[in-house]
Amino acid sequence: MTSTLLAFVILFALLFGGVPIGFAMAMVGVVGFAGIVGWSPAMSMVSQITLDNVMNYNYSVLPLFVLMGGLFAHSRMAEELFKASYAFYGHKRGGLAMSTIVACGGFSAVSGSSLACAAAMTKVSVPIMRRYGYAPGFAAGTVAAGSTLDILIPPSITMVVYSIVTDVNLGKLMIAGFLPGLLTIACYIAAIWVVTAIWPHLGPAGERTAWPERWRSLREVWAIALLFGVALGGIYLGVFTPTEAAGIGAFGTFVLALVRGRLTVRGVLDLMIETACTTSMIFFVVIGALLFANYVTVSGGAEALNKWIVSLQLGPTAFIVAMLGIYLILGCVLDASAMTVLTVPIFFPIVTQMGIDPIWFGIFVVIVVGIGMIHPPLGMLLFVVRALIPDLKVGAVFMGVLPFLAADAVRITLLIAFPSIVMVLPNMMK
Repeated sequence: MTSTLLAFVILFALLFGGVPIGFAMAMVGVVGFAGIVGWSPAMSMVSQITLDNVMNYNYSVLPLFVLMGGLFAHSRMAEELFKASYAFYGHKRGGLAMSTIVACGGFSAVSGSSLACAAAMTKVSVPIMRRYGYAPGFAAGTVAAGSTLDILIPPSITMVVYSIVTDVNLGKLMIAGFLPGLLTIACYIAAIWVVTAIWPHLGPAGERTAWPERWRSLREVWAIALLFGVALGGIYLGVFTPTEAAGIGAFGTFVLALVRGRLTVRGVLDLMIETACTTSMIFFVVIGALLFANYVTVSGGAEALNKWIVSLQLGPTAFIVAMLGIYLILGCVLDASAMTVLTVPIFFPIVTQMGIDPIWFGIFVVIVVGIGMIHPPLGMLLFVVRALIPDLKVGAVFMGVLPFLAADAVRITLLIAFPSIVMVLPNMMK
């Protein structure tokens, strides 16, 4: 157990030193594994894990999800979603922030990357919110929080990783994320309403949009809603698999962007390169996390941790609360895929032993890793948004995201108290 703790200390030191997550986990994992069983078995482990994951058919959904998000962002459809949301919410106090949350939800329905959502929505909504006098930190915090919807509302890269690690049905997992996604949007909108009711200067009301204009704005986004409905509905009804749904979604998004005249040959080539780079980065993270997880297993750290947790005799609710604390800490330094690959193999046997439904736990993991990505002081999404707003202080972003963390506390409590919110749709699937 001591060697495992030392490995985590070295890992965090490398991460704080600027070493990419995947490479840092791979280096510590391989060197530690070699120190126990030798370099030859360690090199064999590297080649075997790399080959197994690169050749895994289930991972073929990743580039398709990444491509969908890239097409959506590059074709400026995020702007249309925001305009449609603004038409209905903009005249309310805090309405622009509410519009941003709804637009993030729409973006999440055709994208699997929270980083892509944060980048696109920061450029679209933050300038408008600041123009209407919104507090800069509150505007940035809204985008950061809304971007976490991207790993909860399908398609979700984190769900793909969880499904492969645990062998849980990916289709049911994606369907299970739908209602919690709607609950998240409702909680975030409620948080905005409360905050702006107490401190109106944080989110002044915008201009009222006439009803004819509101209906016209919906015509710009109906195709996006149809695309999401076909993909998710097809999975729910058993018409096609998640991989087939990803292919249909990517092709549909491409056609939609092409019909609207927003793609060029150069743009398509750039998107392909961007998709390849992003997918490769995800693979590096997953493979690095698996190498590190193998070292933790061989060193006895995973077994010792499991025995310690079992010795505490925690009930399911207490165990879930403990997991929440662990993921919030890890979210300060790791991204969603790394946290999932690194922790789920350790905790999943305890989850099944306690009788916790694997699909419910999968949604719980997706939610808490998302919260970790906006949790001060090192939440990744906070710094992504901050990097795109050069004149904004980091402390202002931290303060701006606090109301949404309070909403997350309410959301987690509701999901623990009423697990049917997660399970009702997958239980009805064929």
